[in-house]
Amino acid sequence: MCAFFHSKEEEYRVLMPFIKDGFEQGDRAFHVVDPKHRTEHLRRLQDEGIDVADAQRRGQLEVRRWEEAYIKDAYFDQYRMIDTIKDALDPAKKPPGKLTRLVANMEWALEDLPGVHDIVEYETRLNHVLPEYHDPVVCTYDLSRFDASVVIDILRTHPMVIVGGILQENPFYVPPDEMLKELQERAAEKALE
Repeated sequence: MCAFFHSKEEEYRVLMPFIKDGFEQGDRAFHVVDPKHRTEHLRRLQDEGIDVADAQRRGQLEVRRWEEAYIKDAYFDQYRMIDTIKDALDPAKKPPGKLTRLVANMEWALEDLPGVHDIVEYETRLNHVLPEYHDPVVCTYDLSRFDASVVIDILRTHPMVIVGGILQENPFYVPPDEMLKELQERAAEKALE
């Protein structure tokens, strides 16, 4: 699912109950955060009563910086990141019968780095992979930072969406094969211009 917010405060207000519930249920947490906000993220978890150091030591919590996930080696490779997601959701990494709750901040796509323009294609391709798992994956977007056309495309790639703090089925969702075809057609048209 994608989650759209207008501020960090709104993002934490909406997602923290989901995150905290995961810890209470014994689920694994895999978070990808802006490196500038990692310390604050860990503090917020700690403030919610989560023993961050213990959870990390036991493997229940893994918090990666963008450069440890999306933009390794200073560029974005969507196929490498899909493999990272598959590895993060690997059933062997969590206790039997438990989930991995993956939350990823997507502002890395605003960086001036090679490959970041592939974000919509990447989000589309994830829909071929994620149904193999039963783990919730939340991609978070700050609406004040992303261009409206990107937000619309991102919205169209997610079957579920959180808007205004409410999780709902996305009526604008486009199946991945259809969306990939549309993206290829756009690229062909752009090449002709």
